[in-house]
Amino acid sequence: MKNEKNNGLLTIFLEGRIDSSNAQSKEEEILKILEQNPEEKVSFDIGELEYISSAGLRILMKVRKDKGDKILISNASREVYEIFETTGFTELFDVQKKIRSIDISNCEKIGQGGNGAIYRIDDDTIVKVYKPWMKMEEINKERQYAHTAFINGIPSVIAYDIVKVDDCLGLVFEMIKSDTLAHAMGNNPEMLEEYVDKYVEFAKTLHTSPVNDGSFERIQDVYRRRVAKLSKWCSDEEMELLYSIIDDIPNADTITHNDLHPGNIMIQDGELILIDMPEVTVGPPICDLVSIYRDMIAAPSGNNADQIEDSIGLDKNLIMNVGNMFFMKYTGITNPEELKAYYEKMGLLFAFNVVLTCGSGSERAMKLAEMLMDKLLRGVVIPNHQAIRQLFKVL
Repeated sequence: MKNEKNNGLLTIFLEGRIDSSNAQSKEEEILKILEQNPEEKVSFDIGELEYISSAGLRILMKVRKDKGDKILISNASREVYEIFETTGFTELFDVQKKIRSIDISNCEKIGQGGNGAIYRIDDDTIVKVYKPWMKMEEINKERQYAHTAFINGIPSVIAYDIVKVDDCLGLVFEMIKSDTLAHAMGNNPEMLEEYVDKYVEFAKTLHTSPVNDGSFERIQDVYRRRVAKLSKWCSDEEMELLYSIIDDIPNADTITHNDLHPGNIMIQDGELILIDMPEVTVGPPICDLVSIYRDMIAAPSGNNADQIEDSIGLDKNLIMNVGNMFFMKYTGITNPEELKAYYEKMGLLFAFNVVLTCGSGSERAMKLAEMLMDKLLRGVVIPNHQAIRQLFKVL
């Protein structure tokens, strides 16, 4: 029986049929492999398995009992997966379906983000194709978040299966005859204010609609995890200060998308729907507003404006115009001087947010980490930490 070891994981390949006629010999083969590799974690690749009966399932149960882990079973065909699901084995094992391959060479690209690009497959579906470094568990998290958002009544895409696109992974979503809100804004300038009104209404709906407890991570927990990875650049005292600011962030039961720009919102039959959901958390609305300030106000006026243009799909001047309209309508602030003062306050929270991105795993942020700690942590956050604490509570 074919098997292989990789980084402490023993993978056993099951093929053909396993039923009462050959279950005993298959069990003996598997047990012999396990005896020869007692320290290894175990998984089963069943990509070539055509059928498995109750006799074969009992073999897997014996392995699970011996190893005590929720064993991974990968590459299940549709038919074999149904057997595992019907018998309840999907509750006992981590059973993953075989990944199908799709061709996007003739598909229209309709969006671009930091983790991947979005293509229209047909009138009914789109696919988000991730960058090569994106791991399966991160993609599964986005799939689960989209599912959780949908069942909590949040307007969001319906996620289907994970697919293979050349050397990358992708996630298929239902998205019938739609386009991004950003493209709609750019293609229909006469309707810009109407689209911004929808954008504001959509954000306020998200920020006032509670979700079930435990549906998503708390943003404070995400922030604390990032701070824990800053020890390379921060002193213990600086990290404790950051932790204490996070402890002062108010709890909330509503979601923050944390990347809520018009390129991550689809418009379908006049309704807005969320996409790109790997960073969704539960937290106060101000955390979402900081990300909108980052993308719609700070980034377009910065040195790397071309990156945000590619990500959102709009010219930087139009991005800033939409951003200003958004904040005036969201906050009710129309006086230019008052709006400027509001942005200065948002800038303090943005500085805090940028410092934490160095602990997010972002390659670009890590390259700039030493400079960001000097310029933003020690130059902005620490001198203004009391104001930042207060702003999280009142903005």
